[in-house]
Amino acid sequence: MLFSSIPFIYYFLPLVFLIYFLVPRKFKNFTLLVSSLIFYAWGEPKLTAVMLISIATGYASGLILEKHRNTKKGRLILCLSLLIPVAFLVYFKYADFFIDTFNAATGMSVPLLRVALPIGISFYTFQILSYQVDVYRGSAAQRNPIDLACYITLFPQLIAGPIVRYTDIEHKLKARTHTTEQFASGVVKFTVGLGKKILLANTIGSFCTAFDGASEKSVVFAWVNAAAVALQIYFDFSGYSDMAIGLGRMLGFDFLENFNYPFISKSATEFWRRWHMSLGSWFRDYVYIPLGGNRVSPARHIFNIFVVWFLTGFWHGAGWNYIIWGVFYAVILIAEKFLYGKRLEKHPVISHFYVIIITLISFTIFNRENMGEMLSCFRLMLGLDGAPFITAEALYYLKSYAVIITVAAIGSTPVMKRFADKLPERARYVLTPLFIICVFLLSTAYLADGSFNPFLYFRF
Repeated sequence: MLFSSIPFIYYFLPLVFLIYFLVPRKFKNFTLLVSSLIFYAWGEPKLTAVMLISIATGYASGLILEKHRNTKKGRLILCLSLLIPVAFLVYFKYADFFIDTFNAATGMSVPLLRVALPIGISFYTFQILSYQVDVYRGSAAQRNPIDLACYITLFPQLIAGPIVRYTDIEHKLKARTHTTEQFASGVVKFTVGLGKKILLANTIGSFCTAFDGASEKSVVFAWVNAAAVALQIYFDFSGYSDMAIGLGRMLGFDFLENFNYPFISKSATEFWRRWHMSLGSWFRDYVYIPLGGNRVSPARHIFNIFVVWFLTGFWHGAGWNYIIWGVFYAVILIAEKFLYGKRLEKHPVISHFYVIIITLISFTIFNRENMGEMLSCFRLMLGLDGAPFITAEALYYLKSYAVIITVAAIGSTPVMKRFADKLPERARYVLTPLFIICVFLLSTAYLADGSFNPFLYFRF
């Protein structure tokens, strides 16, 4: 089930809210757990068992780890407990990739397993892993299985994050308040995210689809498509994150922001402090720092960065393009760290242009399913395959989508937020509800019309 769907917005969500706010406080987590399991099982009921087994493992291991933390036995238990959710992730997400790679390397024809990928497995696996590690490090284990299962399955952030750590919402699971102001704030956040997804990401996505199907590609068309891909992914994922954060507020939870206008960054390092922040902080705290972080020799520091970014790329998908994407950023971040990062800071215009080019290149790598498609895009962008600089077909699509791409480009910066913040309080009090109503109605109209509505991060 998608947040950006008629069944979720008009049937599932109102029913959940109705029951949730009617039941006594002691049953609210149970209500959320049941609702989340229904939400998850909507499209794949059989694979719910995988998540339940992972949750049971996390619950049992947490209780055991609490008794044996900081001991050799505890370290062994931690390693064994981490293996079960990781094994599920590897099997369902990466088994066919490993088999395909083995076949390509050996010339053999081992049949692919072709198992369905459980939706959200990358996200809930990371939450279970962080819970186990945090308990081993000193956090109190959760003794109520309902509360732990509620945390892991919580439907607002189950499918695509943000990755919520147990320590961040532990107190909210035990006692949380619900206010009209908080609920209203959640509605605004959810609706803005819905508009990002439906009105911007989906519309820009149709431009990208038009590019892929165009009979006359050109250099300009390729570069604009690269920018459109970056904007589509940004508004698709940040929109979904905003919807998740908004739903969390309506239910009394405070999820951390996941995006902070990454396209205004002056370096790739800054970009990744602003993009998918929950994932970046997860790898920092559970991989990078345990490896030694930057308090090691330069050679080991470089190794640590490569490990983190190899895993970051591989986490996003079982494909060589994701690994190349991760290694690409590792090289860029290492170069900034040891070669030219400080010089970039002195030239803001050049640094912004540099980040945009790096971003367009990176998302071209990220968005292509195989090496052939990726190399073809780069040849086209560089004018190496004989394609014209621009064509009539390219001009047609550029004119057709110029307004929405421009709006999206402006919307990816804090310009509109700063403008809204400068409005008098009375004006905001009137204009905010009108804006939210318009966005909601427009988004609903697009959904009712059956418009193009994919969700890119389902594949991760």
